Amino acid sequence: MPVAISRDILKGLLVEEAMRRQVVRAPHDTSLDSCAGRLIKYKVNALLIDDEGGRPVGVVSKTDIVGAFYGGLPIAEAVSGDIMNGPALTCFPDDELGEALDIMRRNGVHQLFVQGAEVCAVIGTLSYADVVALLYRFCRGCPRGAAGRSEAAGLEDSTQVLRVREAMRTSVLSCRKQDSLAVVIEELTARRLGAVLVKDRAGSPVGVISKTDIVLAYRHGASLDDEAQSIMKAPPLSCEENALLTEAIRRMFLSDVQRLFVHGADPSQIVGVLSLADAAQLRSGSCKACMASRMIANP
Repeated sequence: MPVAISRDILKGLLVEEAMRRQVVRAPHDTSLDSCAGRLIKYKVNALLIDDEGGRPVGVVSKTDIVGAFYGGLPIAEAVSGDIMNGPALTCFPDDELGEALDIMRRNGVHQLFVQGAEVCAVIGTLSYADVVALLYRFCRGCPRGAAGRSEAAGLEDSTQVLRVREAMRTSVLSCRKQDSLAVVIEELTARRLGAVLVKDRAGSPVGVISKTDIVLAYRHGASLDDEAQSIMKAPPLSCEENALLTEAIRRMFLSDVQRLFVHGADPSQIVGVLSLADAAQLRSGSCKACMASRMIANP
């Protein structure tokens, strides 16, 4: 009797197929102000920190910069060596992509450094965004894929396409617009999240604060006592829970954001949040053609 066994759709795909061949680095004595500037300029989540000999010794992430702000470190005087974590989490270009994704998930990080043949050689990085982009490209080329069908024929198979509600998380971190930045940082750190939804006194969503916004505020001399509304971006980007996942992913890439808040029929009622990390963990480009192919017959 045939038995269905599960198969990972990422099996056979290698890190080198999704990785970026750019590594943003900084010496161990680089000021936090310069570190923050590089993180923002190159739109990365972490910097690789090198010792005097150019050998990688640690990592400084946006989370570390936010922690330095909360800890009261002077951004122009403190250096990367004061706050770096190490060693850097790495993978190899010929590792399976699914295994690298599992490393990120288990360690709660959004980026891995890709190690070359030499012990100290780092040749690239891999992030959730890179994984999602690869899956999405495969979906566009798949004859059964939702993206390819909708673009070629303008059709949707409601039983096949993935919706935002199938990938989103229903737990949404929020704060009041009058809350201090100290409170915002404490909540983000405790929940290990990258952004918080800002609400007004009536409970309606009015903005969003990401770690990038906090890093920018730190560089611009903000105080921990400043109110959340002083640095929030408004309005918060959101999508409807029944929207196509492929459209939500496309919007995140075009808007250069890593998450969208999700609303129901009423746009003022936020019911969840969708991040690139969530989309990557789903391990599907945009439809159930990928998901169905995980099941293979075992006679």
